[in-house]
Amino acid sequence: MSLGTTSLGQVRERHIGVMRLTCEIFSHILGGVSEEQAHDLRDGPDGWSIVEIVCHLRDFDQIFRSRAVMMLNTDHPRLPAYDHEGMAVERAYQQEQLSSACEQLKASRRETIAFFASLTPDQWERDGVHPERDSFTMTDAVMQVGLHDLDHLEQITRILAG
Repeated sequence: MSLGTTSLGQVRERHIGVMRLTCEIFSHILGGVSEEQAHDLRDGPDGWSIVEIVCHLRDFDQIFRSRAVMMLNTDHPRLPAYDHEGMAVERAYQQEQLSSACEQLKASRRETIAFFASLTPDQWERDGVHPERDSFTMTDAVMQVGLHDLDHLEQITRILAG
């Protein structure tokens, strides 16, 4: 490897670090948000509240990990699709407490980080068929978590900037 090049392993490690960092950023940002703000402030008139976004992040962290586990345990699985809007209603995200949802997200994220950090080189080569993206590798899976977090970090900070 020449100076200035980055290996795929380094890219994966950096994305595991991004997962850790984005979860810490959520903690910093949300630490100053009251339960009232978490339920009342929304991303537009029909948009999600902050607590709904955090519940979505928590549940999708588990979904991202469960898809990766499927890829690890099954040859080229068809990964399930999820209706995130339907989940918000079915699971009554708006009725949850922000503090509880944040703690659950942190716990889930610790599991997700541990899962990806434990993969062997052969396990990193596993893949599946994503419902929206077709071919989906374990590297795609690790990158998806942080990128998804960034979308919602922007959303929450925009809501708070009002």
